[in-house]
Amino acid sequence: MADIAAVPLTPASPPASPPRGTLARAERFVWLTARVLEQRLFARHFRDGPAGPVETALEAYRNDDGGYGHALEPALRGPASLPAHTARALRVLDAVGRCDARRAEDVCRYLTSVSTAEGALPAVGTLASGGGAARLPGSLSATAPVVGLLHRNEAWHPWLFRATDFCRQAVESLEAARPGDVEAAVLFLDHAPDRTRAEAAADRLGRLVRRERLVALDPDGSGHAPGALPHGYARTPDSLARAWFTDAEMERSLDALAASQQDDGGWPARRLPEAPDLTPGALLESRSIATVEALRTLTAYGRLV
Repeated sequence: MADIAAVPLTPASPPASPPRGTLARAERFVWLTARVLEQRLFARHFRDGPAGPVETALEAYRNDDGGYGHALEPALRGPASLPAHTARALRVLDAVGRCDARRAEDVCRYLTSVSTAEGALPAVGTLASGGGAARLPGSLSATAPVVGLLHRNEAWHPWLFRATDFCRQAVESLEAARPGDVEAAVLFLDHAPDRTRAEAAADRLGRLVRRERLVALDPDGSGHAPGALPHGYARTPDSLARAWFTDAEMERSLDALAASQQDDGGWPARRLPEAPDLTPGALLESRSIATVEALRTLTAYGRLV
């Protein structure tokens, strides 16, 4: 039997010394530690890889009910479909341009089955114990990102009308918010219909963020959760949240994001609200997701060339 040779990380990369540069260090981290899905996403975004393999890798997490499970969101283990897994799947499909009408229909069928009468999705992890959705309160942080992405992809479904009304009312009534609520609200407002109303809501939300000090405007690059920095709200320059911050404030935020790349090339994991503590395996999987997202944010602002 022939010997099985190890496949190098890249076609011509000698192992003599670790790579230098933000992207090269992150690539090594991804190939050494990430799941197949995040490896395919990295290749798609930063190495001109095709979209098909990303969708194929994502398919392994899909269940017959139209939702996604199997720890697609690493903090939540087990095979059952959960809104948080399905939200992650939508982000992946959107990122590679594969959130078509057929996939949106399947996803909305599942979301209808777990939403409240108002169309709201329950908070992270609350369905894991098997409780009925009708007894669970709706959560803006769980619902808004899903609704925003579906609108971005011009999806149509009866559930989406109810969910949109829930998000709009919840966003416009926010007073005592957490950074996670604001992040979710922005993801909704960036793609919500009725752009005049969305822009007015975003302007009010930006004043709330600054008044309640829900953002670190002079970060030192250590100890700050990404959601509390300007780039956590304005993930791309065309986000409505970008107008909340001066150029100098955004530059400091991006400096902090770049500086938070760790020695192994990856970024720290982000914690889901109300999710359990991460196991070592889930922590590593979450760091790979955070790494790809950090690179995408830096790229959107022209920080990676």
